[in-house]
Amino acid sequence: MALTLRALAAERPLGLRVRAAESGLDRPIGWVHPTELTDPQAFLEGGELLLTTGLALDETTSPGYIRRLVDAGVAGLGFGVGLSHETIPRSLVETAEEVGLPVLEVPRKTPFIAITRAVSRAVAADEYASLVRTGKGQQELTRTAVGKGGPGGVVRKLAKLIDGWVLLLDSAGAVTEASPSSARHFADEMREDLGRLRAGTLVTVAGEDEVVLQTLDTRARGVLAVGTREPLDAAGQHIVNTAVSLLSLALEQNREHGGALRRLRSGLCELLAAGHTELATRTMKTLWGGVPEEPWPVLAVTGPAGARRSLADALDVEVAGEKVFFGESGTFVLALGDVEAVLRLVSRIGGLHAGLAEPVSTVDFPAGLRQAKQAAEAAKAERTELVRFAEHAGRGFLELVDSQAAQAFSDSLLAPLRQHDETGRGELVASLRCWLEHHGHWDLASARLGVHRHTLRNRMRKVADLTGRDLDSPGVRAELWLALQAAGG
Repeated sequence: MALTLRALAAERPLGLRVRAAESGLDRPIGWVHPTELTDPQAFLEGGELLLTTGLALDETTSPGYIRRLVDAGVAGLGFGVGLSHETIPRSLVETAEEVGLPVLEVPRKTPFIAITRAVSRAVAADEYASLVRTGKGQQELTRTAVGKGGPGGVVRKLAKLIDGWVLLLDSAGAVTEASPSSARHFADEMREDLGRLRAGTLVTVAGEDEVVLQTLDTRARGVLAVGTREPLDAAGQHIVNTAVSLLSLALEQNREHGGALRRLRSGLCELLAAGHTELATRTMKTLWGGVPEEPWPVLAVTGPAGARRSLADALDVEVAGEKVFFGESGTFVLALGDVEAVLRLVSRIGGLHAGLAEPVSTVDFPAGLRQAKQAAEAAKAERTELVRFAEHAGRGFLELVDSQAAQAFSDSLLAPLRQHDETGRGELVASLRCWLEHHGHWDLASARLGVHRHTLRNRMRKVADLTGRDLDSPGVRAELWLALQAAGG
């Protein structure tokens, strides 16, 4: 903490006496400069305690002298008495009080060098404390960065070191890390400033806080935002610069690591597509701790490259795990497992088109992948978000059949089921459709319907009885599905 005029005046051995503008005594002293010039502005930088004996000053020239010192930005004036003047000129004191420039009376017994030494000791102590604080802060940040804390740990540590708040933002201005978490709202206040920032540093305000925006030296063009009630001192600036360097390195390493993992994911998708299921699933278990439970609904997502990258980034952070495995294949992002979570991200990001295949075993994955890609291409052609392959395939076949004949076939086949449902004794048509959609998988279909699997089995037995058909036959299932499609079910 820099020495203030008040602290200097309180050093009793110096014998200083406050003569004007006591309210300004909390100003810090940058340095001490003795001079007898009546206009020393050209030799000042601002913040100095100016010392003079008033050799060239009198009651007439003192007011102009004081105003020139104010223009130069000096912190205060020390006036030595007992040499050129027995007392400080009255006009000097009155003008200094008027303009708010503190004046300290220096007795003849106190040499100017004693004041200079006092300030010099304080400046040296302040610089040493700043150096110690900087070194300690840099060490703590470095330990955090190389430990398990990662970028989030660095952000939290930095907020503590500067006694403020810190946000880490991506290239789109979205907050990826915040400390404290309540500081996230500041991102909205800085939206315009973030839009103007291309590279380097920008100082702005958010609420009552001064904010330093600093771009990170990464290809991802992230931004670090640091907010404090008071402007950062030299130590704070050095600590922030250290955090910027560490975060830039950590994020670039994370980016390279993430890129390697994505290439590995894509390679595993290629292995699955080529039928090397044992090797692919064993690797998935080794690296990610498990694989999604079979059978796998297979989802293929296509769209602009930027939107696909955003989807892959979101999957990395929010979804990927034992329930979902994803990878990239050409212009598609592939996902298998809990695809409902993936579809929510597709909706949130926008501009993407998804195709969903029937649940398949690992052995049937190649067929499921082809179906999902075909459905995704259909979704893209139709400019819709999602197309299910079963619906797409049914529509494709029905286009080849006379519509009246297809409708008659549907009415004939489904009539017994509709008559049963109209009596209020069940929901056979809806249950049949759901069961076929889930490829005859009892647990998945019953969960979707919200009934016990035994209830669903009873309903399917009733369907078989009423239609007189064997539901274990692939041909019968196909006929029933086409009948549902023709009916708009």
